[in-house]
Amino acid sequence: MDMTLFPEITPYDTRTLDVGSGHSLYLEQAGNPAGLPALFLHGGPGSGCQPMHRQLFDPARFRAIQFDQRGAGRSTPRGRLVDNTTQDLVGDIERIRTLLGVERWLVVGGSWGATLALAYAQTHPGRVLGMALRGIFLGTAAEWTWAFRDGPRIFRPELWDRLVSSLPIAERADPCGALVRRLADPDPAVHAPAACAWGDLERALSELKPTLINPRAGDLAAPLAGRAVPSTPYVEAHYFRNGSFLEPGQLLRDAGRLASIPGILVHGRYDVLCPPEHAFALHTAWPGSELRWAETSGHAVTEAGIRAGLLAAIADLGAKLAP
Repeated sequence: MDMTLFPEITPYDTRTLDVGSGHSLYLEQAGNPAGLPALFLHGGPGSGCQPMHRQLFDPARFRAIQFDQRGAGRSTPRGRLVDNTTQDLVGDIERIRTLLGVERWLVVGGSWGATLALAYAQTHPGRVLGMALRGIFLGTAAEWTWAFRDGPRIFRPELWDRLVSSLPIAERADPCGALVRRLADPDPAVHAPAACAWGDLERALSELKPTLINPRAGDLAAPLAGRAVPSTPYVEAHYFRNGSFLEPGQLLRDAGRLASIPGILVHGRYDVLCPPEHAFALHTAWPGSELRWAETSGHAVTEAGIRAGLLAAIADLGAKLAP
């Protein structure tokens, strides 16, 4: 089976949805309006959906639905953190399902999108036909700390050293905490360099061979001229500070609620942003799930092995759920 992306496609429906608390969500549908409903959940939290995500779905078979989560992408206000919790996002998904007249749907997501998919499915298992998830992240404090402290310290020591060295001595004992505090600072001179450094850490661990890494990546004193300040770190730090708005170990603890839902997990063998042990733990706790390793891949969906694995998982579940 050809595991390249499907051709570019224009949504047949785009709209905004007022979900209260000042939040308005961008929502789109593409593909076959009479096809198998499939919801795509983007990562981050805070990154937003992309045109490429539509290309994961066979437009003849699927009614592909995606939206920008609160504070992300084209949803407004961008970066808004008030009433922006996992529970709020789960509620938004149900609003969208009801609005679009979907009874049950296939749910697809990666990284934070996998976290949100699990939280949604465990809350509303009767609304989920199946799940295709990649880059498993369970939203625990240990995983957040790994991604923004231990991972870069071990696998990108030169970047980590650059970050620590650029902090005042008083903050060097807890660089990760310093970044989180700086991202919450209202002064752009404080939060903008922190956002760039946070984005540098995440990007460096997302791919086996990361591209576009700034020569001064992680350096809080590096000039920002010519650099676009990423918006995702602000939302990610908000979720980091609040333990993903989940109880400790909640998604693994409640994996038994997924017993009636077929699921395929795709995870990179060399994923250093979201270590493989968590994908294996979820697979072990989720009765009937299937774990497929991308043997020569890291984390990002742009890596060939991850992309091919997710495309195959979506196609296989599509054939099983709607022959």
